[in-house]
Amino acid sequence: MLPLVVTMGDPAGIGPEIVLRALQTRPELLKRLVVVGDLATLRRAAGWVGLDPSLLVPIAGGGLAQALANALPGRVTVVPCSTMLEPAPLGQVSALAGQAAADCIQLGARAVLSGQAAALVTAPIHKESLAAAGVPHPGHTEMLQALAAEFQGLPVAHMPVRMMLSAPRLHTVLVSIHVALRDAIEAVTTERVLETIRITARHFERCGLPQARIAVAGLNPHAGEGGLFGYEEIDAIAPAVALAQAEGLMASGPHAPDTVFMRARQGAFDVVVAMYHDQGLIPVKLLGLEHGVNTTLGLPLIRTSPDHGTAFDLAGTGRAGEESLLAAIDAAIQMADRSLSTAQ
Repeated sequence: MLPLVVTMGDPAGIGPEIVLRALQTRPELLKRLVVVGDLATLRRAAGWVGLDPSLLVPIAGGGLAQALANALPGRVTVVPCSTMLEPAPLGQVSALAGQAAADCIQLGARAVLSGQAAALVTAPIHKESLAAAGVPHPGHTEMLQALAAEFQGLPVAHMPVRMMLSAPRLHTVLVSIHVALRDAIEAVTTERVLETIRITARHFERCGLPQARIAVAGLNPHAGEGGLFGYEEIDAIAPAVALAQAEGLMASGPHAPDTVFMRARQGAFDVVVAMYHDQGLIPVKLLGLEHGVNTTLGLPLIRTSPDHGTAFDLAGTGRAGEESLLAAIDAAIQMADRSLSTAQ
């Protein structure tokens, strides 16, 4: 069985410690996970969570699966990945931390793309640190899109991706991601909304739900009220829904955005397509960061992440919770196992 790869995230944040705390909480995961990160940073974090640093064992060579198979009980298998000479200062934006985080993402993604690992789980990164390091992508989603497109020899535009955020009984997929609100409104086009519906439907089909009920949210209050509060619903969203329905997809809308998430959580829909970042993330995060999972749709690999940031104020305190990361790990395992059984 192929392992899952977990990246340490920004070394100045809580990523390294929640990764180790997750493995402490669920020691059975030691047989399925390898951690990609800076060994010194991870050993520093081990002290904060009460883990013996000597239990972190770097891979000395060979494949990831073989390294896990050879690992002794209770050991954390680490793929060393960093150019840092010493751990980054805690709780600070820095190019050093941003570059280390990006290096780990690249190594982890390539391990999955090349067939060495079954899925990628990413601990939180800091967008300012990425920018300080000169990384030309604002976050995980865009970076993984570029890496996967390059790996397959495709232009980035030929690999459309979407972000899905999940909480208990609520999934929401975003039409646009990390852009200014003004630009997000411009991104509400028939083509982009339809593409989002298609990507969402394909994901749920791979997850065993071929007729997912996809609710498409409106952009404006009350979904525009027939043009009284805006025309995006009439000009872009409703036509996209109609085209999706013509393709046999179970899409409906545009629905009033102030009630559609509640209705989905009550069981009326399987997933909501939201028009912009905060429209979709606020309801998910309101349900609790400890349960939130971020999944990237449209990639040729499985990627999940906790639905929270680097929490610089908690870094090094040993008080950061691992619940959302564990939810992301469980989601990745479920998707990987389902993909394996489908392939067989």
